[in-house]
Amino acid sequence: MLNTTILSAVQDGTEVLLEDESVEKTLSIIELIKSGGFAGQLIIMLLFVLLMVATYIYFERLFAIKAASKVDPNFMNQIKDHVSSGKVEAAKIICAQQNSPVSRLIDKGIARIGRPLEDINIAIENAGRLEVYGLEKNVSVLATIAGAAPMLGFLGTVIGMILSIFEIANSGGQIDIKLLADGLYTAMTTTVAGLIVGIIAYICYNHLVARTNKVIHKMEANSVDFLEHLNEPV
Repeated sequence: MLNTTILSAVQDGTEVLLEDESVEKTLSIIELIKSGGFAGQLIIMLLFVLLMVATYIYFERLFAIKAASKVDPNFMNQIKDHVSSGKVEAAKIICAQQNSPVSRLIDKGIARIGRPLEDINIAIENAGRLEVYGLEKNVSVLATIAGAAPMLGFLGTVIGMILSIFEIANSGGQIDIKLLADGLYTAMTTTVAGLIVGIIAYICYNHLVARTNKVIHKMEANSVDFLEHLNEPV
């Protein structure tokens, strides 16, 4: 009889443990943000806005750079043939049809044919600087977001820790775990969100810089090719 009672108690205890394990509390991202308090929610909102801005700039610049990198493989051959034949206007028409950074640089050089080679080179370089400025438009904003987002996250961390310390200091020996947890939620959620936004913006920035450098290299290569053609003996 005693053994039966003990076995029944063990089984009841096991069932209670299983029930406790089955109702283990889970925390979704939305609940985590809501638990962070007003300060945490405000910083999360600011980080979300920064993420949207970074995403917009990245894709807008990516499509612009992709369009700028498209150059007809026969473009320079056609330009050389027309320039060699003295058909300057025909060469200008081809540049206008291409409408790319490379074609605009070559067009600047064609417009100054007959002047000293140094003048043509300077004109192409000045036009190149303007083209590079256009390609890099708003890219610096991504770099700013990559640096500012983690700092905003750390600001939330400091605010959350201050709230937790304030609750401990004013608890009078009776610490309210819920209020203390709210401060810690603010600290942790804003840190994670800031790091995520910063990492995404940093990767996007470096990818755009790499793509821009490829376009700049293509511009320089075609400009040098054009100048060397003008410098060839007739």
